[in-house]
Amino acid sequence: MTSSSPPKKKSWSWRSRAFRGLVYQVIALALIALVLWFLAHNTVQNMRLRGIQSGFDFLAQPAGFDIGESPIPFDSADAYWKAFGVGLANTLRVALIGIVLTTLLGTMLGVGRFSRNALVRGLCYAYVEFFRNIPVLLQLLMWYLLMTELLPASYEAWQVGPVFLSKGGFNVPMPVWAPGHGFMAAGLAVGIVLAALYRRWVIRRFEATGVARSMVLAPIGIALLAGVLGWLAGGAPAAFEMPFKGDYAIEGGAALTPEFMAVLLGLTMYTAAFVAEVVRAGIQSVSGGQAEAAAALGLNRQQEMRLVMLPQALRVIIPPLTNQYLNLTKNSSLAVAIGYPDVVSIANTALNQTGRAVECISIIMLVYLTTSLLTSALMNWYNARAAIKER
Repeated sequence: MTSSSPPKKKSWSWRSRAFRGLVYQVIALALIALVLWFLAHNTVQNMRLRGIQSGFDFLAQPAGFDIGESPIPFDSADAYWKAFGVGLANTLRVALIGIVLTTLLGTMLGVGRFSRNALVRGLCYAYVEFFRNIPVLLQLLMWYLLMTELLPASYEAWQVGPVFLSKGGFNVPMPVWAPGHGFMAAGLAVGIVLAALYRRWVIRRFEATGVARSMVLAPIGIALLAGVLGWLAGGAPAAFEMPFKGDYAIEGGAALTPEFMAVLLGLTMYTAAFVAEVVRAGIQSVSGGQAEAAAALGLNRQQEMRLVMLPQALRVIIPPLTNQYLNLTKNSSLAVAIGYPDVVSIANTALNQTGRAVECISIIMLVYLTTSLLTSALMNWYNARAAIKER
C-alpha cells in the first residue's frame, strides 16, 4: 500500500517563481489603477477649471426632444435615461435581426459555393466579391437613397393587399394585443424546446442506425404547432389593425421605416459576404474522405452537407463567425449617418444639449462593450457544445 505524498506547501520566498509572478501581477494592476485614477482625476480637474459640468445627474432630467422611431412609448418630457433606453432598443433590434438574417444568407452563399451548378457557384462568388469590397457606410447610403428616391410617395404607395411600400416605409397589418398572444408566445417557447429535444433524438438515432430523418422541417413544424395550440388555448385572437392611406402618409398597422430597412439590409448584405467565406473555409477544412464515406452510406448531396460536412466544419466556423457577429453589432453605429435613432444618435443629441461629452461617450462605450462581451460569451458556450468530443 503506497502512501500519498503530503501536499506541497506554498512558498512565500522570493526564490519561488509563483510568488514572484504574483508580486509582479499585483504591481502591474496597481500601476494600471494608478494611471486610470490619474487620467480620471486630471480630466475632472480640467473640466472644473473650465466651468464644464460633469456627472450623470443629467440622465434624470427631461430630454426635451422627440425620437422618430421608438419601439417603446417615448415623449419629449421623458428623462434622458429613457431616451438612451430607446436608442439601445433600436440598436439591439437591428443587431439581433441582422445576425439571424446574416447567418441564414451567409450559410446559403457559403454552401452554394460547392454547388455542382456552375451558375449557382458563379452567382455566389459574384455576390461575395461585390458586397465585401464596398465599404459598409456606402452600402447603407446606397440602400437609403434607393428607398427615399426610387420608391413612390405615400399617397401613391405600392399596395399588395393590406401591405404598402413607399418612401414612408413598409406598412403591414399589426395584431391587436390580447391575452391569447401571451399563450401563443408561451406555446412557441415550449415548441422550441421540444424541437431541440427532437433534433437531439434524431441525431442520436442517425448515429446509431444510419437512418436520416428530417432535421429542419420537422423541428420547425413542432415549434409552429405548439404555438398554434397556445394560440387556440388563449381564445384564438384574430383582430388586426390594418394600414390605410391617409391624407399625407400611410396610417395604422406596423411600419418599418426607410432608415431601419436601409440599416438592416446594408449590414446584412455586407456581413453575409464575410460569413459566406467563413462557411466556405470551414467546409473546405473537412477531409474529402468524409464526403466519400457519406456517399458510400447512400446519402444524397443535401444529406451529406447537412449531416456530415457542416457539423464537422462548425469547430472551424464558429470562432471567426463570432467576429462577424461582433462586427455587425459595432457597425450598426454607422446608422447615425442616415438618421436612424440608435444609441449613438441619441448620445450625440444628448451631448449637444447637455455638454456632457465624457458621460455620453462612456455610455456608448459601455453599451457596445456589454453587447460584445455577451455575444462572445454566448458563442464561446456554443463553440464548446459544438466541439467534437474525442473518445
